Amino acid sequence: MVDLVSHLQQIWGYQSFRYPQSEIVDCLLARQDALVVMPTGRGKSLCFQLPGLLQPGLTIVVSPLVALMENQVNQLKQKQLNQKPITVGLLHSQQAKSTRALILSQLKTLKLLYVAPETLFSPAVWQKLLQPEITINSLVIDEAHCIWQWGTTFRPSYTRLGSVRKTLQKFQTSPITVAAFTATADAVIQKTISRSLALKNPQKFLLSPYRANHQLQIKTVYTPQGRKQQALKFIQQQKQTSGLVYVRSRKTSQDLAQWLQSKKINAIAYHAGVPTSQRRQIEQQWLTGKLPVVVCTSAFGLGVDKPDCRWVLHYQLPELLAEYLQEIGRAGRDGKEAIALGLRSEPTGWLDNSDRQRNQFFSGQIQQKFHQAQKLLTQLPERGDLSLLNKEIPNSELALAILHNSGLIEWRDPFHYRKVSQSQTKNLKRSHISDAQLIGGFLATKQCRWAYILAAYNCALPKPHFRCGKCDRCQE
Repeated sequence: MVDLVSHLQQIWGYQSFRYPQSEIVDCLLARQDALVVMPTGRGKSLCFQLPGLLQPGLTIVVSPLVALMENQVNQLKQKQLNQKPITVGLLHSQQAKSTRALILSQLKTLKLLYVAPETLFSPAVWQKLLQPEITINSLVIDEAHCIWQWGTTFRPSYTRLGSVRKTLQKFQTSPITVAAFTATADAVIQKTISRSLALKNPQKFLLSPYRANHQLQIKTVYTPQGRKQQALKFIQQQKQTSGLVYVRSRKTSQDLAQWLQSKKINAIAYHAGVPTSQRRQIEQQWLTGKLPVVVCTSAFGLGVDKPDCRWVLHYQLPELLAEYLQEIGRAGRDGKEAIALGLRSEPTGWLDNSDRQRNQFFSGQIQQKFHQAQKLLTQLPERGDLSLLNKEIPNSELALAILHNSGLIEWRDPFHYRKVSQSQTKNLKRSHISDAQLIGGFLATKQCRWAYILAAYNCALPKPHFRCGKCDRCQE
């Protein structure tokens, strides 16, 4: 029997596991599928890294962001197993071809390989993984909420992950385990993840999202200028501690960062339009404390291990409660006090209608994509090849992702689909978004904000008539 505690001490230097880390490790070592919902800072990555290091063969870790992958890979490379360096690698589109070729040549000896879903499905990587001499033991989906949150909006490759195991399994002699890890997933999101990944009777490890060290505040602003002033006042009160300012568009990120700079705040904008090299530099400066404030869009900070982020400011709040929880979770990973402030337009919208207009704009864009998917459904042959379809109808992968999520097609493998319904009239809409998942109720509630979140996630309260005692509602 493997002495897990000794390996934990040897590799990470910890004296014992936190619940339910050892149970999750045991599950994966027993080659059972798993769905893990565990709050940020509780050590999710260790739960799949340790089984990957102890088992023969390769564990493929699908991760959404280069910064997140680099963070985990660099940490592992600084550790040892049985006095030998840990063999771990990552592949992404920003690497030189020579670097990618070297990593691919090492797959027989690597223990963990980190890839984004788009990289996993690139021809060079996929064909290499199909070689029988490459032993694959597990497929891990880190930040698995991205399947639900991004799969039908701008990362459609996530919806193809469910076909990976059955395709790779044809070339393997031992069963491949699939495990999904995320910090936030209510019952609907859990169901979507399990179905999309084709999990087989997964063991579920579902922890409450409650973070006792998080003080949640919502403030109403009445004008665009008032929003800026509230943001400035709050950031100044944090006295140069590290934090993140979340916005919903690239332009707002750029404009707000410049305005804060004019007010002597050391802040910088971060979004997908910033050049790659500059994004990597911003990430490192923030991680090392050289840059205290980043004004960013939603992906920044996802899963990155910075214990001393002390605050999160939502200059603009997201539409989804799950996204809000993900973003505030990047503060207080060390267990010390952290504060999350969200700014909202006054509910009537008479003086500032920007929140409502922004949400209507994004909802309209999403609904337009669903309409395009419905139109494509009438044109699709019963079976098809994604690459050929993309040549005929550009960007059709997103439409296929929406159809897949609606149960109208299935992926035979990551590159070939087939229809599973003859219906051409199904009204596609964003029906998987429930009222409980929207943030409106959270903003309007008069009860303890944490109590509202726990109820929305069907989690038991820490005690009857629970109140956190820290949020703005509890302190009124």
